[in-house]
Formats: sequence, C-alpha cells, structure tokens
Amino acid sequence: MKIKILSTGGTFDKIYYDAKSDFHIGDPMATPILEEANVTFDYAVDSILQKDSLDINDEDRDLIRQKVQGDGCDKIVVIHGTDTLLNTAMHLLDIRGKTIVITGAMQPARMRYSDAAYNLGVATSAVQVLKPGVYVAMNGQIFDPRTTRKNLEQSRFESTL
Repeated sequence: MKIKILSTGGTFDKIYYDAKSDFHIGDPMATPILEEANVTFDYAVDSILQKDSLDINDEDRDLIRQKVQGDGCDKIVVIHGTDTLLNTAMHLLDIRGKTIVITGAMQPARMRYSDAAYNLGVATSAVQVLKPGVYVAMNGQIFDPRTTRKNLEQSRFESTL
C-alpha cells in the first residue's frame, strides 16, 4: 500500500525570517519528518502548491482535486494550511474510491514546538485504516469536515455536533 502525500504549503511548511513574522513557504517538511520517524510504509511526497491557505482560491482547489483524482494511489494525505483547510476538504467530498485525509499545523514544522509531525503521523495512520471518504486529522482526532470548525480562540479544530 502506497500513500501519496500532496503538499500545498501552509503553516506546516513556513519559514519565518524575522520578528515581523516575514515568511515564505519552503520545501515540504513531510519527507524529513517521515525519514526521521523511520516509517516503513511506502510513500511519495509531491509539492503541488507553496501557498498560505488564505491565498488558496477555487482554481487552486480544482488543481488539488485533479491531483487527488488523477493519482493512482487510493490513499492520499493532503498537507494544507489550517485557515481554509475545511473549504478544500468540502471541495473534495464527492471523490469516490479514495481515502483522503487533510492535515496541517498551527506551528511550522521547522519550529521546535510544533504540532506538524504529530498531525502528519495521525494523518498517515488514519489514511491506512479509514474507509474511502474525506477526513480531517488535527489535534489528535479525525473529523468529518462537514461537522468541524476551527476554534481560533483555543487554536484547535473541534466537532460542531
């Protein structure tokens, strides 16, 4: 079983330069994270966008959709910025025959205290055992994007049920 990881950038891959929070999106961090974890599953990482999720538009979501649908893997993890992660998840809901798990990070993977590696671990584990569909992996939980929201005050995702 191979897992395809599609990186779109977001906070997960951000590099900060100074105290003014000047940043750009760097190379995908998924590969070094998985290499360091010494995972034994087969995977491939493709960088399809390098954008903050606030800059992802419907054309970008169409590109993400095309990449997911056109890939031969039926297990897909999408790394995405958390601000519009749910919008993209909703855009992928009607894709059939694939298990798609979308994840991100509240702090860049390059920072010492980041949730990125943990979220990627949860996402790659979840994609191996979940039934086909679209899911969100954040804060140690798996969510249905239709009943999930980002709680800005508590800096976490949560169910609306």
